[in-house]
This record gives sequence, C-alpha cells and structure tokens, in this order.
Amino acid sequence: MKQRRIKSAAGKPSRPRGRPRAVSEETRRDQIIESAFDVFLELGYAGTTTDIVAARCGISKRTLYEVFSSKTELFQAVIVAHRRTMLDLPCDRDDRPFADALASIFWIDIEPSLERRRWAFIHLVVTEIRQFPKIGDMLRRDAVEKSRRLLADRLALERDRGVIASDDVQSDAGILMDMIFGGLAIRPGGPPRRLDRNQRRNYIHRCIDVFLNGVSLRSCGR
Repeated sequence: MKQRRIKSAAGKPSRPRGRPRAVSEETRRDQIIESAFDVFLELGYAGTTTDIVAARCGISKRTLYEVFSSKTELFQAVIVAHRRTMLDLPCDRDDRPFADALASIFWIDIEPSLERRRWAFIHLVVTEIRQFPKIGDMLRRDAVEKSRRLLADRLALERDRGVIASDDVQSDAGILMDMIFGGLAIRPGGPPRRLDRNQRRNYIHRCIDVFLNGVSLRSCGR
C-alpha cells in the first residue's frame, strides 16, 4: 500500500518556525492504516489495541478515534487496503492481450516484500478466525466479494468487446480466483503454500491459459 506524501512546491522559501503544517485527513488515515497493518501482523488481532496503534503512529488515542471509532473499524480499513494487493483492480484497460492483462491483475510480478506481507496477513486472518469470526466475515465481504465483483466487471467489459464469451461473469470471476488463489494460498491447518518466483509465475500463467483456452483437444487446436 503506497503512502501519499505531501510535497512542497519547488522554490518556496522555508516556512517560519511555529506549529507544524496540519496533516490532511486522508494522509492521516493512510498513515494510521499503514501502522495498524504492521501492528496487526506483529501482535495479531487479539494482541492489538488502539493504544498501541496510536503510540506507533505518534498520535493521541483521541486523534485515532476521530478517524476510526473502534479496533474493528480499523481492522476493516486494513482489509480494504489489503484487497488491492490481491487483485490490482480497478485498473485501466490497455491494448495488451487479455491474458497478459489478467497476469498483471493477479500481480504476477509482485515484489517479494509485498508477497510476504500479503500472505502474512492472510495467515493472520486464518489463524484468528475461530476466535474472532467477524474478521472472517469482513475479509469475505470487503476483500473477496469486492474483488470478485471488480474482476467480473472486467470480464464483462472484455465480453462486450468480443474478447471472451461468458454468460455468467460473476461465477467465472470466482472460478478464476479459486483456480489461482486456491493453488497458491491456503492449506487447512497450515501456512500458505510457498512457491518460488518462477513456480508462482508459471502457475498463474497456466491457470489463465486454462481459464481462457481450456484443455480439450479442440481448444488446443488439435
């Protein structure tokens, strides 16, 4: 998740001493979410408190509550921010082949550090979901279902352009997500499956190829 920075205009004289420049609400919100993400990964949902997050941000608890009313709301915001690390949507349509666009949407060239963070977050949710079922509900609603709707919208766009044929883009979006994430991610009772970079790239390409072209002799041009 990229943190926005406030840039000063080039050539401006330095500001006089005094009270620091006020931080915009959007910037403060992003900073809190970024710090909370790290705290949740470090301490888990149960071990995280708003006091700890506020201290990590260097703000008062009152200031934090002006942005987020509870730890639950803060965790929900972290999930929403995390969603973009799973599917890079929405994004602009370009002239690449649709298979290449899908590979980018599924972060085929993700940086290793971001890869570690996103699976650490998934593992956190899987670990604590039994004790806190609500976080599983939030992940499903605000990340999985939202991502599926956005992917379905992209599939519908490609269908309308004559690139693919689909009479149920919602189901097809879910199928593609299950194909890719099911092979990369969760194993019952254990941590995410770890593939090296080349294995992961090959697996994503293979899933997309099967999704778009199938495996029958006819689809393979035989």
